[in-house]
Order: sequence, then structure tokens, then C-alpha cells
Amino acid sequence: MPDPSTYRPKPGEIPDEPGVYRFRDPQGRVIYVGKAKSLRQRLANYFQDLSALHPRTTAMVTTAASVEWTVVSTEVEALQLEYSWIKEYDPRFNVKYRDDKSYPYLAVTMGEEVPRVQVVRGPKRKGTRYFGPYTHAWAIRETVDLLLRVFPVRTCSSGVYKRAAASGRPCLLGYIDKCSAPCVGRVSVDEHRALAGDFCDFVAGNTARFVRRTEREMRDAAAELDFERAARLRDDLGALQKALEKSAVVLPDATDADVFAVADDELEAAVQVFHVRGGRVRGQRGWVVEKVEDVGPAELVEQLLLQVYGGESGESVPREVLVPHLPATGEAEVEDWLAELRGSRVDLRVPQRGDKRALMETVQRNAVQALGLHKTRRAGDLTTRSQALQELQEVLGLDEAPLRIECFDVSHTQETNVVASMVVFEDGLPKKGDYRRFSVRGDEGGLDDTRAMREVLTRRFRRARAEEDTGAVLVAGEAEAALEGAAAGAAGPAGRGAAVEVVEVDGEVAPALPGGVDPETGRPRRFAYAPNLVVVDGGRPQVEAAARALADAGVVDVALCGLAKRLEEVWLPGEEHPLVLPRTSQGLFLLQRVRDEAHRFAITYHRAKRSRAMTGSALDGVPGLGKTRRAALLKHFGSVKRLRAATVEEVAAVPGMGPRTAAAVVAALAGAGAGEPAVNTATGEVLD
Repeated sequence: MPDPSTYRPKPGEIPDEPGVYRFRDPQGRVIYVGKAKSLRQRLANYFQDLSALHPRTTAMVTTAASVEWTVVSTEVEALQLEYSWIKEYDPRFNVKYRDDKSYPYLAVTMGEEVPRVQVVRGPKRKGTRYFGPYTHAWAIRETVDLLLRVFPVRTCSSGVYKRAAASGRPCLLGYIDKCSAPCVGRVSVDEHRALAGDFCDFVAGNTARFVRRTEREMRDAAAELDFERAARLRDDLGALQKALEKSAVVLPDATDADVFAVADDELEAAVQVFHVRGGRVRGQRGWVVEKVEDVGPAELVEQLLLQVYGGESGESVPREVLVPHLPATGEAEVEDWLAELRGSRVDLRVPQRGDKRALMETVQRNAVQALGLHKTRRAGDLTTRSQALQELQEVLGLDEAPLRIECFDVSHTQETNVVASMVVFEDGLPKKGDYRRFSVRGDEGGLDDTRAMREVLTRRFRRARAEEDTGAVLVAGEAEAALEGAAAGAAGPAGRGAAVEVVEVDGEVAPALPGGVDPETGRPRRFAYAPNLVVVDGGRPQVEAAARALADAGVVDVALCGLAKRLEEVWLPGEEHPLVLPRTSQGLFLLQRVRDEAHRFAITYHRAKRSRAMTGSALDGVPGLGKTRRAALLKHFGSVKRLRAATVEEVAAVPGMGPRTAAAVVAALAGAGAGEPAVNTATGEVLD
């Protein structure tokens, strides 16, 4: 591995001017291209202590063997040169936006003597007007088919056109009036070019005058009693209106703009752009990019604009470019560069309010969904999952692939309402039936992250060991009794003399089934299977706390690691330094997905518990009092204050209430009214 100090240039050799620099590997390949206002200051950042660099930057400078630079006059020139070099060298450490597919354009070859309408992909040619890009080619063809009724422009290839001209007979489209047939002289070349110009104007958004003209001609034909022509014009008008319906108006002021949005995480970023022309969405594009280097939203936007417009013709740059963040280089510099491409002023800005802000939010939702869909497809691929499990086995030094992974996360608000989650992935896919939630009690002497993590893991593995020792099960007919016994804090079924635990998974409550698999139903116990790998959300402190919990529970055959959010580092117990997996690692992607799912599950439970603590009343903790009975009590007495003043007999008189439940209600309210907190007798949770 090259040492950056071996190729570090002397500070006096680096000019203090704008420029573009290139890092090369030992084989001379360019691996990174960047630009800077001051080359001296920027390059000095790469040659500091490696421990102070981001891991991805560390990987770049230790892969490189040399650095070189080129001085330019302005930052606009630096932008252009940076893009040119990125396009030429394709450096591995630069963010590269590559289309997830090839997008079709509607093209009108105005540079030819007889213009032609066609659907094209690939590079653009001079003398051709392009509209789009569009998501689907069939959508363009449907629109063109409608418009050919009103603008019968040639769509045939050069060979077909020449054969028709030689034979004196038009093709099928000429016979059905969807082509003006300039090949046989039905219209002149100039008349056909005028038709093609009108077609371009309509597609570009100047639609009102064509609709008004068709309506006027239809009324004139009807007034002259030429009903056949009026009927044709009526159908033409319907075709125009149907074509307009295919692109909804999103901006009422006929704005020409490209609207960008970015959704990203630590590993990848999804980009969406809506092309708005004449106030209508004319096309949509999307990219998914792997973040090889450590870049923020501003850098992502800057690279995006460079790569989207750098290879396009100037006419593709609209009057407005709406972005979620201003580029890192600066708004003025990028605006000047875009204006140079367009040949006129370009407004680059972040919309703050109104219709454009609402459209930006719509594009942002599309970007978020695109990133989620990409991750879902990636996670659903069997080959990819197998590769991820194999990578984890190799990186963590496991004897076998971790087919069952359990991940734990703690959630709280300033050490209040502390909860934890346990999610389970088997064969790389979530097994939601095995998810568990924990209400942290503070058994370890505190409620910070590390103590909560230690308590949760201790409870999980001690319970699993207890289940193995007892070997007891609940038969199917005892489930309801188990729930009632747990709620009342009474002895469990069959006179075992201990309260039965209740588990809550995605809002559903069910009795825990200790001691193996139920022979009647075949359903596994609450903690039926031990994991191959335990993952904790956090860095070294959380991992060490989890290791102590596993040691206290006597667990020696379960692997453990932690995933820290900030740099996506993998921590192992007893290690001073973390593992930094490649950004493209499928194993890292699986760990990230497991961690994110645990966080989602924990935060959902935490929010629900916090909401109950803020809005709940003493009635929430009364055993046997569900939503229906609670609503009946409040409806009968009108408020908790009046209910607190009622006697047991008055409460029992409410329809649906029994003497035992009424006594529990009065006791709970009397305790809360005397300044004592209301407690859920099933769980011991303090409610008020």
C-alpha cells in the first residue's frame, strides 16, 4: 500500500491558484479528479495524518502513488476541465451518475430537407430538435400517433421515402392521412417544413394557438355547411386535447425548468429529475449512484449538474434549474457555466415556497421511492444475498455463514421512555414474526445506551437459557387464559404459580411460549433459535457492553459486531480499531439494512410509548379494561374527574362492567388521585 508521504509535493511547489488535480495509482491510472479555488490549501488536506481523514479518503490517498495539477484562470474553467477529465478517465473514486436505463427522446430532423419525426436514443446530432427525455418509448409513439392527425409530418425512413418517390405511390400513412406525402408531391417541401415547425412548437408547449385555430376552422366549416370537414376538425381537436392530457400542467406560468432531487444514505444516492417545458412535465429521469467518496448534498448536486449538462448541447439547458441544495463551488460560478452552455441567462436556485416548492417535494418523494425500490430489488436477489452472507463470514472470521442475524437498537429521549428492539434476518431476509420489543427497566443501574444494551441482551439470552432448561410449553387452548393471567398479574395456566409473559409484535399481543416448539401447533417459542450473529447499533462502547452481557449469560458460540452510523464502521469486541468494508460490499449493505430495520422498529415503539405517556390517563393501566369499556366509562361519567369521585357500585352499574373490574378502576384512580403514579400491574410500567 503506497504511503502518501512518499509522493507528497512540497508546499512551495503547489500554486495558490484555482485549478484541477489528478491522483494516479502506481500503474498510472487516474483514480480521482477534483477542483479547488486554491490548489495549495486543498491538496494539503489530503496529506495530513491518516487517522484524521475519512476512511474513504484514506483509501484513495493510500491507493494513489502520485498527484498532478493544472492551473486555470477561473472556477468556471475548473468546472469544465474537471468534467472533461472525469468523462475521459472515468476515475474510480469519483461519484459517477449513470442512467439506470437508456431514455428515449422525440426528435424532429429539422436539418434535413424533408424533416422527419422519430423516437431516438443515444447521442444527439446537430440540426435535430429533441424533446424529452421520456420514461417510455411507447408513450412517445402514442402521442405522435395522435398529433399526426393534425400535423401529418413524415415519419418514414430514408429508404422508404426514396422508394415512394421513385414509384409515385405514398406509403400506408399517406393513404390514411397521417402523412402529408411530400414524397409524391402532395405538399411542397416548404409546406411540409412549416408543418414540422408547427409540430415542434406544439410539443414544446406553445399549444394554445393551435387549439384556437382548430376550433375556429371547425366553426367556419360548420357555418359553411361543410359538415364532413367540420367533423374531421372536431376529431383533430379531440386528438390535440387528448395529447395535452398526457402531460399535466404542474406550473401555471409556462415555466421551462429542470427540477432535481436527491435521496441518499451512507452508501448510495438516488437522483430524480423532472423536465418541465411550458409548465408541463415532458420527461423524467433517474439514477442510482454508489458513493465511493465522502460527499455531502452540495457536492452531489454539483457533480450531478456537471454530468447531466456537461455532455449535452446548450439547448438542453432550461431557463431555470431547481435543486435541493446549492452547489458546493458556489451558485454564481455554476450559473455562469450553465449560461455559457445555454447562450443566455440561467437561474439556479432552491425553491422556497409556492408551486415550484410543491413540485420539488414531489420529485423528492420519487427519489426516496427510487432508492427504496433499488434496495428492495438488491435485497431480494438470491445471488446477492448469498454473496453478502459469504462476505460477512469471511470478514468476521465465522465458521459458517450467519444464516440467522439478530440486531438490537436502543431508542429514548434524554434517557426517558427507554425501549429497545430486536429484529431477525434469516437467509438475508427479515423474519418479522420473530421481532421483539423491550421496555428497558434500568436493571443495570442506569438508562444510557450502553447499560440499556447490556440489559436487553442479558434478558434475551437468560430467557433463552431458561426456556431450554424448563422445556415447558403452552397448549393451544391456554393462550387466552395466559393473556388474562398476565394482564391480571395472577398465576399462569395449569397452576404453575407464575405470571405468563406477553409479547407485542407490530401491534399484536400474544402469549410467550417457553420451552421449545409447541407440539400442538408447531409454532416456535419466543426465543426458539439462537442467532449465528448479533449486531448492535453503535460503536465500540455498545459492542463492549453487548460482549459483557453475552459473557454474563454464558454465551460463547454467538458472533458479535457493531455498526456505527457515522462512518459505517464495523466494530468487533476487544478490537481497538474498526473494520472499514468497501462501499460496494454486499455484506456491508446487509448489515446496514439490518441496522436500519432495527432502528425503525425501535423508534416506532418509542414514539408509541412516549405518546401514551404524554396523553394516557390512569385508566390505561387498569387490568381488564379495554378500549370499549374505557370509552363506556368516559361516556357515562363525562370525565376522569367525575369517575374518580364515583363508588365501586356506581362504576359497576355501567353496562359491561363487572364488580372486579369496577373495584380495580376505583383503586387505580384512588392511587393516582392521592399523588401516587398509576402503574400497569401486568408490566409494572408507570403511566402518569
